[in-house]
Amino acid sequence: MAVKISALILTKNEEDLISDAINQLDFVDEIIVLDQSSQDKTVERARKFTDKIARTTSEDFAKNRNLLASHAKGEWLLYVDCDERLTESLAREIQDAIKNSKFSAYYIPRQNFLLGKWQKHGGWWPDYVPRLIKRKSLIAWQGKVHESPKIEGESGYFKNPLVHLTARSMSRILEKSIKWAKIEAQLYHQSTNPKVTIVRITKGAISEFISRYFLKLGFLDGTIGAISAIYQSLHRAMIFTYLWELQNDAKQKFAKAKSV
Repeated sequence: MAVKISALILTKNEEDLISDAINQLDFVDEIIVLDQSSQDKTVERARKFTDKIARTTSEDFAKNRNLLASHAKGEWLLYVDCDERLTESLAREIQDAIKNSKFSAYYIPRQNFLLGKWQKHGGWWPDYVPRLIKRKSLIAWQGKVHESPKIEGESGYFKNPLVHLTARSMSRILEKSIKWAKIEAQLYHQSTNPKVTIVRITKGAISEFISRYFLKLGFLDGTIGAISAIYQSLHRAMIFTYLWELQNDAKQKFAKAKSV
C-alpha cells in the first residue's frame, strides 16, 4: 500500500504533549519523530505510537525539518509540532486537498494561544504556516530561527485553523525567548549589524510595543494583548542586548577582569 501522508514531528522535552500530538494523527499513513536530545520521557512515550524515531543533537530547525523529510516515504509531508492540534475539520480538509491537488504545498492559519488565551490581534492571526508539502516539490527548508521551505510549484491556503498551544507559562516564554534572542543576535552579528546603543535598544523595544499593541490592534485582546505586546518588546530589547555583548566581547572582558 502506497504511503500517502507522512506526519513529521520535531520534539524536545515534550513528555506532556507528545502523546496527544501523535494520537490526533490517526488519518496519516506513517508517523516519524525526530527528537532533539530530550532529557525527559518524550521518546519513551512516542514509542507507544510509532517505532520510527530518529535522534539528533542539532537545534537548527531548518536542518531538522529537512532531516525529517529524508526519512519520509509519503507522497505528502505533514509537519506538526508537539504543541499544535488539528481540529476534525482541518483533518478532513487535509484529506480532501490531497486527493486531486493542483498545489505543491498548503499554508494553514494558526490560532496562537498565549497563557491559555487566543491571540486574535497583535499580528498573531491568521499566522499562516506551511505545514502540508508534496515531498517531491520540497527543495529544502531554510533559516535558522524562522525557518521556511523552498518549494517548487504553487501553494494553496486552508480555511480551517491549526491550534497552537504556545507560551503555556511565563517561564517557558522567557526560556524560549532567551534561546531565540541569542540566535537572532548571532545572525545580526554575522551580517555586520550597526553598533548597538541605548537609543537603538530603547527605540526597538518601544517600536515593537506600539506596533503590536496599537497598530496591530493588540489592545482588542484585553490584558493578554498587553502582556503579549510587552513580551514582544522585551524580546526585541533582548536581541539587541545580546548583540551588544557580541559586539563588545563582553564575555572575554569579564574573563580578563576576573583574572585580575
